[in-house]
Amino acid sequence: MGVRLRTRQGGRRVDLALGLLLLTGVVTGLSANTVGVDWPLDLIQLHAAGALAILLLAPWKYVVIRRGLRRPGRRPAVKWLSITLALLVLTTIASGLIHSTGHLEDVGPLTLMQIHVGAAVTALAVLAAHFGTHVVRPRRADVDRRAMLRLAALAAGAAAATTLWDRGPGDGRRFTGSVPKPDLLVTSWLDDSIQHIDPAQWTLRVGPTTFDLTALHDLPHERFTAVLDCTSGWYTEQQWDGVRLSVLLAAAGVPRNGWRTVEARSATGYSRWFGAATLTNVWLVTAVADRPLSYGHGFPARIVAPGRRGFWWVKWVTSIQPSARPPWAQPVFPLT
Repeated sequence: MGVRLRTRQGGRRVDLALGLLLLTGVVTGLSANTVGVDWPLDLIQLHAAGALAILLLAPWKYVVIRRGLRRPGRRPAVKWLSITLALLVLTTIASGLIHSTGHLEDVGPLTLMQIHVGAAVTALAVLAAHFGTHVVRPRRADVDRRAMLRLAALAAGAAAATTLWDRGPGDGRRFTGSVPKPDLLVTSWLDDSIQHIDPAQWTLRVGPTTFDLTALHDLPHERFTAVLDCTSGWYTEQQWDGVRLSVLLAAAGVPRNGWRTVEARSATGYSRWFGAATLTNVWLVTAVADRPLSYGHGFPARIVAPGRRGFWWVKWVTSIQPSARPPWAQPVFPLT
């Protein structure tokens, strides 16, 4: 009886630790994929450490799964949920680690980052179903001295493994986890298709004023360097030519008060709101690397927002309008 109780207790602790690590992975992954500035808290390091900690726990979880599969009377659905969850978690970790090396990008029609995110989201759904059929509740005994020592050993092992990985295959990643690219790739948010806009027909509405491309080029442009860090898992540093949104609004005769944000809207309907205090560091650009933007990169004009992830960099901009809407009154990730 004592051995059985210890075995069950060990299995419960493994399940609780894995559940906590999976949730930590989701939080750190989403945060690293959203934040564009280098925080003192290294989110991607925590994300990687959580993944490697799961791998360190894998042998113990294998014993738990094998014991559960052999248990008489166990429902087939519960067994398949356990197997499916294990496969999804391993797929998530493997795709993330391989992506961090920068040596492989695509698997068939999907990118490794799409596989990584898709497997993680599916794993969460399966995890919720698994816990619904097999509830594991924390107990006071789960935080005894022996459990804390094991947890500390697991954390130390994960930290050491993360350091070794970053000095080896994972070297070169940005603090967001993105890998470097020498060229600017063509990507779009969700199903935004590339727009082939006739420059002679294009106009930009800014407050009460409408600019054509010639009028936009007549505004005071600056050349600057900024890093585009795409949520697809890559980043590139390029030289851009454009006009600050603060200068653009002033040229359009937009008053400096009475509004809190400006909405940059694409020809596709995609949009993001930028706070009034940030507009000196948000640009409307027409050229990159001494060449006009291509259609895939947002011709005739796109937003460049240094310190923000790629989904803020609105392409094919046709409207920039002041609004009373506060900056926080928009989803962290665009929904369309």
